[in-house]
Amino acid sequence: MIPRKAQYYIEEFAMLKHPEGGWYKETYRDKGIIPASELKEFGGDRSYSTAIYFLLTNGNPSVFHRIKADEMWHFYDGDGIVIHELDEAGRYTEHRLGLDIEEGEEPQLVIKGKSWFASEVVNENGWCFVGCTVAPGFDFEDFEMAERKTLIEQYPEHSALISRLTSS
Repeated sequence: MIPRKAQYYIEEFAMLKHPEGGWYKETYRDKGIIPASELKEFGGDRSYSTAIYFLLTNGNPSVFHRIKADEMWHFYDGDGIVIHELDEAGRYTEHRLGLDIEEGEEPQLVIKGKSWFASEVVNENGWCFVGCTVAPGFDFEDFEMAERKTLIEQYPEHSALISRLTSS
């Protein structure tokens, strides 16, 4: 069951189900374009930047995925979340996004491009409403869902976490 205030945001902003989990609504796509010739790793033109609203509920995590660009997360409402990051060098970082600064949460943080990451609300019956800003702008062509077996082969010491936060 989706908490009432979370349901309000989903309906008010006409949010869509995201392939990684949760709900999203694109709120900004810069009209400026970076040409493909300047973005060798991206395979096409990209907007300067994009922004979305993103909403998660407990039991409906954002599973491991990655994008090519850096992604800045902004906390807006609800419960804090944990973002699990596995970077290209093999390091694991647990980020805490929220407003409980004394407990180690941050109101905004950046996940580096090409890192694998997943996020989850840990409070029972919890939910969170956040924003994500990507530059160069997000394109689903740059989005890759993790395959459980492959990710475990790369990061065997995190197999339990990966098994829990992958869909295949």
